[in-house]
Amino acid sequence: MPELPEVEVVRRGLQQHIVGLTFGRVEVLHPRASRGNEVDLERVLPGRTVVDTGRRGKYLWLLLDNGAAVLVHLRMSGQMLVAKHGEVTSPHLRIRADMGTCELCFVDQRTFGFWQYTDLVDGVPRPAGHIAPDPFEDAFDVRETARAMRRKNSALKTVLLNQEIVSGIGSIYADEAMWSANLKPWRKARTMRQRDAEAVLEASRDVMARALEQGGTSFDALYVNVNGASGYFARSLNAYGQAGKPCARCGTEIARTVINGRSSYYCPVCQVL
Repeated sequence: MPELPEVEVVRRGLQQHIVGLTFGRVEVLHPRASRGNEVDLERVLPGRTVVDTGRRGKYLWLLLDNGAAVLVHLRMSGQMLVAKHGEVTSPHLRIRADMGTCELCFVDQRTFGFWQYTDLVDGVPRPAGHIAPDPFEDAFDVRETARAMRRKNSALKTVLLNQEIVSGIGSIYADEAMWSANLKPWRKARTMRQRDAEAVLEASRDVMARALEQGGTSFDALYVNVNGASGYFARSLNAYGQAGKPCARCGTEIARTVINGRSSYYCPVCQVL
């Protein structure tokens, strides 16, 4: 699933290419792509102009000129592609929107993603209001978030993936942050020192910032930018997916374990805390 850096790359592409354009004809080609809507996207979007974009964690949205928003969740395989009219011919095309000079297409092979027309509450689309601020938001408080983590009796890996504690971090960047902070993925969050909890949050922000510089992490063609380009941060990963390869810090083979059904990669020697 695309995590914060990948979604932010997409948001920046939309900011560059879509802001200022007005929806023309909108075609919803698969009902799951518009599930959860109380209105018909084909009816309410035409004539509405995109005035800005936003993101919190793994959610992004298009802010409209009437104060509403189109909330987008890419889920496992969603793609927001900006292209010439008729250029996107994927069999997995779920929504096609005429934007005048171009088309905005939502392609989603697994049909888990969606567009949702919604109002905003305190600047955030209502359906995304339950998730916590992410490490790049002004509202993010590393000290208070670390305290919230330390109130949990779950494994650290599980807590980092809890979007109601801190949003935007998925399995890739959780593993990378724990490797950077020398923390074991199965350690109970409540047993951590405050400084260790803060350190892993700071590490998550650092690794995601570096991923952003390289366009995010792409392992296959399912994650791409709005122009179809892939990210290259996979070449810089130290832990995630590196089982059997030497640790970049000490040379020990990276190991894999399973925590609450999710794979986690770590160094058995370096990650001592």
